[in-house]
Amino acid sequence: MVMTPAGNINDNEDVLHDKIKLFILTNSIIISNHAGARMFERNITSDDLISLIKNGEIIEEYNDDYRCPAVLMLGKKAGTPHHVVVAICKNRLIVVRVYLPNEDEWINSKRRK
Repeated sequence: MVMTPAGNINDNEDVLHDKIKLFILTNSIIISNHAGARMFERNITSDDLISLIKNGEIIEEYNDDYRCPAVLMLGKKAGTPHHVVVAICKNRLIVVRVYLPNEDEWINSKRRK
């Protein structure tokens, strides 16, 4: 897995956000079984998920991971930080993971320690 910190993706981030928003607008989203189970456990609704993604910040890229290039996004629900991993495929967005960042592993939920 190749990770690119957010500081190195400024130009590409807008392009990725545009693709993500297009998939949301066209309802071209698949939620993996794992992500759906975690959403249920954490009381995250589909509307919450869309808000986390639409308003989230891309903090890492995984260009050679999953079936498609993916990104880690940081969003907030009621002020609580959440991480969402989405794979950006040609014709759809796949929500891979939804989780609460561990304070022992993250600085301000945004940078790895």
